[in-house]
Amino acid sequence: MATKQKTIFCCSECGNETSNWAGKCPACGAWNTLQEIRADRKKSAGTGGFSPTGAAQPKRIAELDSSAEIRFLTGITEFDRVLGGGAVIGSLNLVGGAPGIGKSTLLLQMCGKALRDRSILYVSGEESERQLKLRANRLRVENEALYVLAETDIDTILSAVNDLQPDIVIVDSIQTMSDSEVASVPGSVSQVRECTMRLMRATKENGLTMFVVGHINKEGSIAGPKVLEHMVDCVLYFEGERNTSFRILRAVKNRFGSTNEIGVFEMSEDGLRCVENPSEMLLSGRPENSPGTCVACIMEGTRPLLAEIQALVSPSGYNASRRSNGIDYNRAAMLLAVLEKRGGIPVGNCDAYINVVGGLELDEPAADLATVLAVASSFLDRPLGIDLAAIGEVGLSGELRSVNAMNHRLSEISRLGFERCVVPRQDGIELQVPKTLKLIPACSIGEAIAAVLGGKKICQQ
Repeated sequence: MATKQKTIFCCSECGNETSNWAGKCPACGAWNTLQEIRADRKKSAGTGGFSPTGAAQPKRIAELDSSAEIRFLTGITEFDRVLGGGAVIGSLNLVGGAPGIGKSTLLLQMCGKALRDRSILYVSGEESERQLKLRANRLRVENEALYVLAETDIDTILSAVNDLQPDIVIVDSIQTMSDSEVASVPGSVSQVRECTMRLMRATKENGLTMFVVGHINKEGSIAGPKVLEHMVDCVLYFEGERNTSFRILRAVKNRFGSTNEIGVFEMSEDGLRCVENPSEMLLSGRPENSPGTCVACIMEGTRPLLAEIQALVSPSGYNASRRSNGIDYNRAAMLLAVLEKRGGIPVGNCDAYINVVGGLELDEPAADLATVLAVASSFLDRPLGIDLAAIGEVGLSGELRSVNAMNHRLSEISRLGFERCVVPRQDGIELQVPKTLKLIPACSIGEAIAAVLGGKKICQQ
């Protein structure tokens, strides 16, 4: 008599496992996400550890050789910047993003620009070999050390890796991979988790560099995000709208570098092109002498970026005014309340629309002052001037507070031709101000508005 197979239920959102089915996941609270999988299946080969011999022994940390962690350049400068100076040998990197955003294009271009002495295996689970060849011809990717495998079975893929012994492996995408011993459809959390685990072990044991593509689901996250994040070494998100040409690559997790760096790309007919000066790109097409626009300087890792903040304020025809913004909703509401209470600008009964040009999401307090000035400029219908920028955090009492890396921000503002900059007053602190830049220090938002939008300048340099 055949024995009954044991099964467990796994949540497709958070990966939590439970012995009984329920309509609601007890861990994350999502509804109808528990999927039944086999619990008594055989363990996959090679899941005993990272040691090639299978008998790893504890060692003193002083005895370990850290020189084994060697980086290599991918040939794409913005990609290397986000990775922390290049890809690390023996690392597993997850590249996520919406379908059609350019993930496969970026990795295929890397295959054409990587060092010729490194062999590359490109595993495609979504395209045939002929389709991949056509795309490579369009992107002008030519590399004799590039091998292509159109396969979705994880056992066949790992067998090809063992036979070929490549230096770089690209899996496109992880949602299409499947393990025959897992009783669920490809793309489910159990399949994604098991396939990623086996790829991770192959990466560590063979000392190769692996890039795994992951698609964003309708909720805006990678399928099984909590399952994948702790397995991989780097989580990179490709952001941008498909109807615009600019893309941003952001590091969400990086065990070998900073998580604050971003890479900016422009999608062209020949593929992705690195944008070496993102500030000029973000400020291109800025209107002259138009009310409701101000430039802020934010820091993305070690790189200062100039972003244009636009605001439109108009009388509201409803009892409750509407807010539509490109920054955090709660912070925008707080800034509008401070502007009305402490700045004397009655925007409570107005519709206030705030937008950040270029698709950036500003979560840094350094953009507070520029946001307030843009709203005040729109309400008073007076332009701030195309040569003005603003840096500073706004407190609840209307005071202006300084932010970090002021000298780097001022240098970038001056380099792009701005002549004036509103900054918080810093008594006893000397700034390295470029000769072509005039500072307008202010203690509060009221002083800043009076200094740049009319009336007597209360604070002068």
